[in-house]
Formats: sequence, structure tokens, C-alpha cells
Amino acid sequence: MAGCCHDDHCASTPPANASAWRTALWIALGINATMFLAEIVAGLAAGSASLQADALDFLGDAANYAISLAVAGLAQTWRARAALAKGVTLIVLALWVIASTAWHAWFRTLPEAEVMSAVAGAAIVANGIVALMLYRFRTGDANMRSVWICSRNDVIGNLAVLVAAAGVFGTGTGWPDIVVASIMALLGLDGGRTIVQHALEELRTNRRTGIVLAAVQRDGF
Repeated sequence: MAGCCHDDHCASTPPANASAWRTALWIALGINATMFLAEIVAGLAAGSASLQADALDFLGDAANYAISLAVAGLAQTWRARAALAKGVTLIVLALWVIASTAWHAWFRTLPEAEVMSAVAGAAIVANGIVALMLYRFRTGDANMRSVWICSRNDVIGNLAVLVAAAGVFGTGTGWPDIVVASIMALLGLDGGRTIVQHALEELRTNRRTGIVLAAVQRDGF
């Protein structure tokens, strides 16, 4: 689910081959941002809560890549603030998906299984391209490994949407879509909570470190 890179690994200092790494991140960012927009629009048009939930996955990854590109090399405090903003955003969007899922469950809407299958298939291709592109960095530093693992694991969410589409088609009801969307939204909510928790811990640690350093400098030690 979105936000699988919960720690500062997603915003660590760029590796020695920064040029190739940054190029890969820019391409991955573009693919994930595009697929987020495609899935959220398709999810709304098809009445699929699971597509909307899966869109969070692409948004979370796009945010991870953007943070790695934007704040790499900056002070840890700025990286923590960026992570905090990302975590809060994921929580808000996860709550929105939960509300949308509840709405679909209440009115017993029937999503379009064909659209769900087509978009989920495109999402698998997109995540496969990103995972293959980042495969060369899988044995690099923690940042490289975590980003590649996140991209690899995203295929699971796409497969879940395909299962939901098959369930909708087979049963003629929207409940498979509701179940899958609920699970993915709750995972997104937990991921956002974890990101916020870690970011706040880092900010508190940095604040305490700053106070200690200021005291040492003031007292001339």
C-alpha cells in the first residue's frame, strides 16, 4: 500500500551515481503521478472504491520519489517536515476513500468490472516498468533498496483490484470491490499514521539535539 517507505530511507542522501539514480526517480515520479490521476478518475467514473484506494498507492510512491528528489542533501529537520506533510496527506486521502467506500456500500452501487480490470492491468504494467527500471539499484543503499521494494510490492495492490473486478463480474454485486477497497484504505491509513509518528519523533529528536548544541556553544564547552 501507499507509504510503504515509512522512514527517512526515502529521503536519504543521494548515492555516488546520483545522476542515474535521480533520472530513474524522475521517470518513476512521472509514471506514478500519471497513474494516480488515471486511477482516481477511472475509479470515480466506474464507481470503483478499490480503484480509488489503489490510486493512493501511486500517490504515496510519487510522494516518496518527490521527497527523495526535493530534500535529499538538506537537513534532517526539513526531511522530517516533508515526511510529516506526506503522512498527513495520506491520512486525509485514506479517510476520503473510506468515506467513499462507505457510500458505495450504503447505496449498493455496482462498479464497472471491465473498467476496473483494464485500469488495474495498466497499473500492473506501470509498476512493472518502474520495478524493472529500479532493479539495478536493489543492492544499493537503504534508500535504493526501499524504493525498489516499494515498487515491487505495489503489484500486490494492483492484483487485488483485479481480484475485486473478477469478484464483481462473477457475483454481480459490488461487495468484492468494497472489501478490497476497505482493506487497502485501512492499510493506507496505517501507513500515513506511521509516517506521521516517525516524522514527529525525528522532529522531537532534532529539537532536543539543537537545544543541547546551543547550550554547549553558549557555555563554551
